[in-house]
Formats: sequence, structure tokens, C-alpha cells
Amino acid sequence: MIQSIDNNAKKPSVAVCPRLIGAAALAIALAIVLALASLTPGAASADEKKKQEISRTIAKEMTAAQKAMQAQQWQDAIKNLEAAETKSGLTPFDEEKIHYFKGFAYVKLNNLKSAQVEFEKASATNAAPPEDSAQISKILFQLAASTQQYQKAIDYGKQLVDSGAATNDTLTIIAQSYYLLKDCKDTVVWADKGIAAARKAGDAPKENLFLFKLQCASDSQDNTAMDPVLIDLIKLSNKTSYWNSLLRIERQDERDDHNTLMIYRIMYDTQAMKEDTDYIEMAQLLGDAALPGEAATVLNKAMSSGIVKDEHKERTQRLLNSLQSRADADKKGLTQLAAEAAKNPAGELSVKLGEVYYGVGDYQQAIDAINQGLQKGQVKHLDEAYVYLGLSQVQLKNNAEAKKAFGQLKTVPNISPRVLKLWELFAGEVGVPLVPAA
Repeated sequence: MIQSIDNNAKKPSVAVCPRLIGAAALAIALAIVLALASLTPGAASADEKKKQEISRTIAKEMTAAQKAMQAQQWQDAIKNLEAAETKSGLTPFDEEKIHYFKGFAYVKLNNLKSAQVEFEKASATNAAPPEDSAQISKILFQLAASTQQYQKAIDYGKQLVDSGAATNDTLTIIAQSYYLLKDCKDTVVWADKGIAAARKAGDAPKENLFLFKLQCASDSQDNTAMDPVLIDLIKLSNKTSYWNSLLRIERQDERDDHNTLMIYRIMYDTQAMKEDTDYIEMAQLLGDAALPGEAATVLNKAMSSGIVKDEHKERTQRLLNSLQSRADADKKGLTQLAAEAAKNPAGELSVKLGEVYYGVGDYQQAIDAINQGLQKGQVKHLDEAYVYLGLSQVQLKNNAEAKKAFGQLKTVPNISPRVLKLWELFAGEVGVPLVPAA
């Protein structure tokens, strides 16, 4: 989970939620169980018997071990397998089967370290049939990861990759292992491989992969690297916490009030505002832009949500009272403003009328007025016209029309690349439910 960035901090910070690692461990444990389900000892096929057979010297012990395993009497199985292990003249095939079955029994007893030792011994005999050998490699990889032997997990994982037996989960665990070893360079390499493999398969990449990359970028205070990862996370999950982190990064580097307000609008509409100072600054900027109705709405939300700190309440209430008085006056003057806008051959006044309508919550009137203004032309801030047109359509759940309005932003001369990028991202998520921070 990404933590909110402090309003006064120079650099953003993020942290991977501990539950992320726990979830991965559970996935590994489940994978072991599923893989071992196919290893339950049973009768060999006729072809296998012809190729290799257990030596007669340990037939009694192996038969007893197999019966114990079928009865789920794991300690008895291990006892019989250990007895078989003491016999002389064992073939590599004998040794492979003994260690293979012991590893299985130890997993059932949840003794994963002992299981790993046995499967490693089975692998070292080089006598395992191909199907057993492939399963052993997978299980050793999963055992190493679940017992926090991250370098071993990486080594076994790469063997699976080289053999073509790796899955998307394999790549995720390799990336996580590098991350836990604090090797960010290789974490990013393998996270990217996992993301690419998932997309190639037509699947959604795992959120963990992006979070590993994000944490690495945050640790090195590399905003440039964090930015695209946060964009990917928003496209993947549309979580408010990722919007919050992305917009704070973008806002801290913005020096133009017009563009800052554009960023605040996205922050507000993605429910990514987490600090009372954000609401206050946005309201002040809206007031300066002659939009007191929208400014009052923003501050009313802050006050009603209880987000305003005690030391800011008096100041915020004074600002809200002032803005509300101006908003009430604007509302009373709407009829006159509408008449003036209708007579004016330029579109600027009609767009302003639409913005006022938006501020009082009359979204259809806002759409009509802004469209009239755009048809007339001579609009000073086309970017704001398209944004308010799109936001009004969003409020009325006309998602296709909203996307069309936001799409017009790319035609606006001299629009800030940062602002354009963020609104295009916002447009892409129109109609997708926001996911609140956990």
C-alpha cells in the first residue's frame, strides 16, 4: 500500500504493505501443496518398471513406507524410508525414490527445511524420471522462497525459466526475492519480465510487481521512475492511494497556479485529497479564479468530513463564509449572466456561465452553456472549458461524452504536458469505480 506523502515533504515516500509479502507466502505454500498432490506415491507404469525398478534389498521397507503414506502415517513412512536408506548396494534410482518420498512426507508434516534437504538429495542423484525431475525443481524453488532462502529461490527460479517451465508466479517470486535481498536493479528487471509475460498471456499483471518497482524508486527518491509506475498502478486498480501519490509528485513540481488548480481538480474528483491544506489551497485558487460556488463546495466537504485540523478550523470557517457569500451572489445573478452571455458574440462569457452552473451543481445547464461558448469561439482558457464540460458529463454519468470532452484537451494550444497527461489518465478511468485505500 502506498502511504500518503506529507504535504511539507520534499520527497514522496512509499511502503510495501507487509500483507503483500504474507499473501505471496500463502501463494507459495498453496503451490507446494498443489504440486505435491501429483507426487503421491503409487504403482509405476509397466514401461517405468521395465526401465527402472526398486532394488529387491529394500522392497520390504519401500512397500511399508508406501502403505504408511497412503494411510497418511507420515512418521511411520519416514521411519521405513530411513531403514531403506541404511541398506548397502543402493542404486541411484533407489536413492532418488527414498529421498523423493521422504521429501513428500516432510512437507506433509510441515517440516519444510527437512523436505528441502530430501528433494535436493533426490535431485542430486540425477536418476529422477523426467516428470519427477521437473516437479522437484518446482518444489525446490517454492520451498526456498517459503523458507526465506531468497538467493536459492532465485537460482532455482532461473533454472525453471531456462527450462521453459516458469509461470507468471515464478517470475513474481523471483522479483520478490530480489526485492527482499534489497537488489533493486534486478528487482526491476524481473518485475518487468513478469509484467510483460502477464500482458503477453492476456492477463492483468500482479499488483505486487509494480509495488516492488515503486518501492525501489521511492527508496532512491527517484520521482521520474515513480511516476510511470503509479500510472500503471492506477490503470490496474484505480486506487485513490495511487492517485494521491501521483498527484502529489506532479503538484510539488508545478509552479503555475492555473496548472496547480487543474491538478487539484483531479485530486478532488479521484477522492485523493487527504490533507486539509489541500482543500484550503484548492478553495483559495478557485476563489481567485472567480469560482466561489465550487470553492465553497470544496470547503464544505472538508468541514463535513472532519478532515480539517483544529488549528485550521477558524481560518477555514472564515474563508468558507466569505466564499459562500460570493457564491450566493453569483447564484442570484445567474439569470442576468445568462442573458449577457447569450447576447455576447464571443464564447468566453458562456463558458464562464457554464463554470458557475457547475459550481452550483446544475450540470446540464453547465454543459449547454459551455457548448454554446465553444461554438462561438474566442474562449480564453479552452483547457478549462473542456475539463468542466467533461466533469459535468461525468456527474450525469454520460461517460462516453465525458471521454470525448477530455479528448479535446490535446487540441488546446500550449496546454501543459503534465496537465494533459493527467487528464488523459483521468479520462481513461472514467466509469471505472474508485477503490479507496485499505
